[in-house]
Amino acid sequence: MFPADNPWNRRIDGRPLWKQSKAIVARQAAGAELHLDLGTTEDYYGIPVNVVDEDQPLLPLSFGVDGEDYGDESDRGPVFIPADAAIEGGSATDPDPDEGDRHVIAVRRGTCDLVELYAAERVRDGSGAVVGWRAAAAARWDLSSNRLRPARWTSADAAGLPILPGLLSYDEAATGHITHALRFTLPDARSAYTWPARHCGPSGNTGRDLPAYGLRFRLKKSFPTSRYTGAARAIVVAMKRYGLVYADQGSAMYVTGTADPRWEAALDQFRVRPLDGSALEVVRPWRKVVRC
Repeated sequence: MFPADNPWNRRIDGRPLWKQSKAIVARQAAGAELHLDLGTTEDYYGIPVNVVDEDQPLLPLSFGVDGEDYGDESDRGPVFIPADAAIEGGSATDPDPDEGDRHVIAVRRGTCDLVELYAAERVRDGSGAVVGWRAAAAARWDLSSNRLRPARWTSADAAGLPILPGLLSYDEAATGHITHALRFTLPDARSAYTWPARHCGPSGNTGRDLPAYGLRFRLKKSFPTSRYTGAARAIVVAMKRYGLVYADQGSAMYVTGTADPRWEAALDQFRVRPLDGSALEVVRPWRKVVRC
C-alpha cells in the first residue's frame, strides 16, 4: 500500500532516538498497556474497510456534524461510498452510531482510490432512503502516490494522515510479516506536527514533553518478542521494525485494526502478557517539527 518508499513503509529499527524521547514516553505512554482496538464479535471495535467496485455510484457529500466542520480543509464530493457502507462503531443491529469517531473508509477496487470520512453519517430523504453522506472531514488518497495533504490540513485523522495504511489486518498479521508502521493514539498532542503529518495538535499545547503529530515510536530492541506467537508476535516485531505513527488524540496506547473475528487468540496473548508503554521510545524525525 502506497509506494515502497512511502514513510508508512519505512523501517525505523536503526534510526537514532529523538532528544525528547524519555520525557514524551514518561508523560504519555508509560503505565498504559497496549490496547489493540480491534473486534472479535458482531459488535466490532475496529475500523471496517469498505471495498467497492470501480463503477460504484457516487453520492453527494456535505460537511458539518455535531458542531464540527472541517470542510475548508477537506476534499469535496461526490464520493464512491455506498449507502450501506459500514461505519466505525456500527454493528449489524445498529449500523448508524451516534458517538465516537465514526470513520468511514472506502477503497475502489481496480484503482488506487481511497476516501476516508471522519464523523460520518448518512443523509436520508423524507422516505428514509439514503441520498448522500455528511461528515466533519473528508480526505481522498491516491495509493500509488506519496503526495501529502496541503500544509496544516487535517484529514479523517487529526494528524492529516491516511488511516488505512496504518491499520492492523488479520490476514497480514497471520502471515507473520507486517511491513508497515501502525497507527496509534495517545491522550495529548503538542501544537505541532512533523513529516509526514500535516496538521497541528490543539493550540496552547507547547510542552516539549508532548508528542507532535507524525512522530514515530518504536518498541525497544531489548523487548522480548519470544513471549508472543503467531499474529501477536508479528505485531510486536512490526512495532520494533516499523514502529507506531502518532496519528490522533485518544486513549493511551490504542493501536487500531480492521474488524475481524479471528483476532481473539492475539488479543488473549496481550491480556495475559500486557505490553506497557514504558517499552516504547521515540525516534528522531526525518524533518523539522513545525510549531503552530
